[in-house]
Amino acid sequence: MWFLNLELRQALYLCPSTCSERTAGEGVPKDKDYEPQTICEHLQYLFALLQNSKRRYIDPSGFVKALGLDTGQQQDAQEFSKLFMSLLEDTLSKQKNPDVRNIVQKQFCGEYAYVTVCNQCGRESKLVSKFYELELNIQGHKQLTDCITEFLKEEKLEGDNRYFCETCQSKQNATRKIRLLSLPCTLNLQLMRFVFDRQTGHKKKLNTYIGFSELLDMEPFMEQKSGVYVYELSAVLIHRGVSAYSGHYIAHVKDPQTGEWYKFNDEDIEKMEGKKLQLGIEEDLAEPSKSQTRKPKCGKGTHCSRNAYMLVYRLQTREKSLTVEVPAFLQELVERDNCKFEEWCNEMAEMRKQSVARGKIKHEEVKELYQRLPAEAGSPYDFISLEWLQKWLDESTPPKPIDNTACLCSHGKLHPDKICLMKRISEYVADFFYRRYGGGPRLNVKALCKDCVVERCRILRLKNQLNEDYKTVTNLLKITVKGNDGFWVGKASLRSWRQLALEQLNEQDEDAEHSNGKMNGNAQNKDELNEEKREEEEELNFNEDIVCPHGDLCISENERRVVSKEAWKKLKQYFPKAPEFPNNKECCSQCKILEREGEENEALHKMMASEQKTSLQNLFHDKCRPCLGSWPQETDELYIVSQFFVEEWRKFVRRPTRCSPVSSVGNSALLCPHGGLMFTYASMTKEDSKLIALIWPSEWERIQKLFVVDHVIKITRTEAAGADPESALYTSEPKLCPECREGLLCQQQRDLREYTQATIYIHKVVDNKKGFRNTLSRTEKQPANGKEISPGPWRLSFCLERRVMKDAAPELNVSSSEAEEEREENKPEGEQDPDFNQTNGGAKRQKISHQNYITYQKQGIRRSTRHRKVRGEKALLVSANQTLKELKIQIMHAFSVAPFDQNLSIDGKILSDDTATLGSLGVIPESVILLKADEPIADYAAMDDVMQVCMPEEGFKGTGLLGH
Repeated sequence: MWFLNLELRQALYLCPSTCSERTAGEGVPKDKDYEPQTICEHLQYLFALLQNSKRRYIDPSGFVKALGLDTGQQQDAQEFSKLFMSLLEDTLSKQKNPDVRNIVQKQFCGEYAYVTVCNQCGRESKLVSKFYELELNIQGHKQLTDCITEFLKEEKLEGDNRYFCETCQSKQNATRKIRLLSLPCTLNLQLMRFVFDRQTGHKKKLNTYIGFSELLDMEPFMEQKSGVYVYELSAVLIHRGVSAYSGHYIAHVKDPQTGEWYKFNDEDIEKMEGKKLQLGIEEDLAEPSKSQTRKPKCGKGTHCSRNAYMLVYRLQTREKSLTVEVPAFLQELVERDNCKFEEWCNEMAEMRKQSVARGKIKHEEVKELYQRLPAEAGSPYDFISLEWLQKWLDESTPPKPIDNTACLCSHGKLHPDKICLMKRISEYVADFFYRRYGGGPRLNVKALCKDCVVERCRILRLKNQLNEDYKTVTNLLKITVKGNDGFWVGKASLRSWRQLALEQLNEQDEDAEHSNGKMNGNAQNKDELNEEKREEEEELNFNEDIVCPHGDLCISENERRVVSKEAWKKLKQYFPKAPEFPNNKECCSQCKILEREGEENEALHKMMASEQKTSLQNLFHDKCRPCLGSWPQETDELYIVSQFFVEEWRKFVRRPTRCSPVSSVGNSALLCPHGGLMFTYASMTKEDSKLIALIWPSEWERIQKLFVVDHVIKITRTEAAGADPESALYTSEPKLCPECREGLLCQQQRDLREYTQATIYIHKVVDNKKGFRNTLSRTEKQPANGKEISPGPWRLSFCLERRVMKDAAPELNVSSSEAEEEREENKPEGEQDPDFNQTNGGAKRQKISHQNYITYQKQGIRRSTRHRKVRGEKALLVSANQTLKELKIQIMHAFSVAPFDQNLSIDGKILSDDTATLGSLGVIPESVILLKADEPIADYAAMDDVMQVCMPEEGFKGTGLLGH
């Protein structure tokens, strides 16, 4: 469209070029390709190629690259036009030649005024503004002139929207409208087809027909009526497609020199017949609704379009059309490109000639051999790949050498199952193929493998015989075996032997398909086959369920039974490699010894648990436990152990036969690398209270006798005589390490903002009376002393509880029953809220670490610190580095509330910055975010396309169009 604006083209040709300056009098250097350096040089070169190139179309890739555009993303062409004109105007403003410097303003710039008139005093206020295009609303209109009339329509300013009149010095009713003062030579009319639909939350395209004429008289719309304002249509830009998010751009442009219309559709350029604009197939689009909008009738010189989104009119003049000559340096570049193009055309013609020659030779070859391909009865023949033969027949190029290795069996002969992939041809043609194309191995009449045929027959016979043998074995199993004439067979194997036999026979069939890798390119790769093989080896075969780890007969008689010789003989036909155990076979001696040792250990554990429970009765039942918040008067010193040790010990005492005994207290986890205590007295009374357990001095003596104590931790109270008990001093042994304590607190806060895949909770506020008040998580309960626990550190301490202890005391391993206890805690499904997203519900709590001295393991946290969800609340998995916009999209899918209707808050703070990360907004694991919906959308199905609006549209951000 810009190329066919002759004034703009001529101005750009006049623009000085670095290439023209550098090569003045010397010609363009031929040793390297021309690379334009500026936007103007790119346009110059493109226009010169469009004018004099011999190519059918011009590729603008260099221009696109210079602007930094992403061709894989559809953008708004109207926006591109505005931004590029602005960039071009800014670039040309530095030129000395006024014809070049002012070309954009002369061609495209007009003026209008915003005029406001006071109804009381009649004072007129005018604001003059420039325009490069008129943006016209098309909603509710059928003709272009109606759209222009609405654009200039008078607007009443009344009520709250009244205008402050400087003459009246008060707000008055007024009228406001736009007056056209001057029009440019080239008038760009933008039809606003793409609008935002508030109901669905996404852009949509208005596919309504708009009528426009080839001649447009703008005089009725002008303030000053004197002048020539008749315009003729010079371009129609079309967006073909129903949606605002996809489609195809086409331009219809009129050549001002010849008056002929051209359709530019990517590399397809078509000249219209009869010098007339023809909008044909561009208007034939399938609409989403069944009702098709009927195209209105158009008179002579008028057109109707539902896809036109930009109309360009040129001022009608009686002057002769301008003749634009290509500058010499550009013409030289064009001629050089033409030479390259001609060379390429010659190469293509030669290649086509050679291809035709090869095709003729191949045609003669096929014609000669095709009749002799079939092997006559009694004549010698060869087997050849059917796929290779098809390529030989279909393709003009010679096929690759014949490769028959893929159809060979393990014996190096033709596999019977591969016959369907082969074609039998005469020996004469086979001789020609191998002589001409090579390859092999040759498979003649003796190539079929007899061994594989016999094996296939055996498998087929067993398959047919399987049902009869199943009935026979079932009857034989009913007979009671006397004496030592029987064999031990696993009960599980007997229950599924028919299925196992069938799978085994099918596997033997499949082995034939995989025995020689791929057949003509269709095959599994080696790694997949090896993985399948490993999986098969891991599965138990027939009768392996009664084999002990030592490869002998297992000791459990409940898992096996005796079958007769006849039954075993039948089973061995199907499972020749199955382990065989006669009736008189002794069980594994090693397993017997281990069983006795296990029984002795269980008895020992029971006795140990009973003694420890009796000795530490209060610790087991958690009775009369001392509390730092209200120090007991009976003693001035208390001892500390980790809560994890207490829990593991209680678990062992409750289930001594299923849990490992606890041998060590493991207090090192409460200390830093320097041997100092990690917790202050104040923190142990509050957020860290769940990490420790207080022990009476008498209990401590018994603990030292029963367990290995790595470090003694003691809290001592010192109270001055006659002083207030609240002023008592508390000291610890070992003392607090301030540096490590500070490091732990910093790391805890850092980890709370560097989490991944953590669970947060979204609580939808239904009743407006609830507002956005700060509600604590249901897990943040009140301790016995009645003081409120701050949500962050308390939750953090609870997560620390098991992870710290587990790493520092390796012998305190999580017992085998821990997973079962976890299942028991999670068991009551009926208590779970039906609105809760089960996928996110089982999310693990985040691990919190101090890299200098503590490493937390991934297991642990069995303790029930789960957030108690209420109705209207859902759990989401989030990461600290995701943005608030991405969280809103998750909330949209969970609650059917569009992002622009979501009002979110946490701890009384409104969350409004969509580009900020959750970590920077203070959202931590287990947080509760309040959601208040402005206008919840009832029909979520209507929001299919809302995702495309939820993510902010970048437009031309980051491209060269915004560089100025």
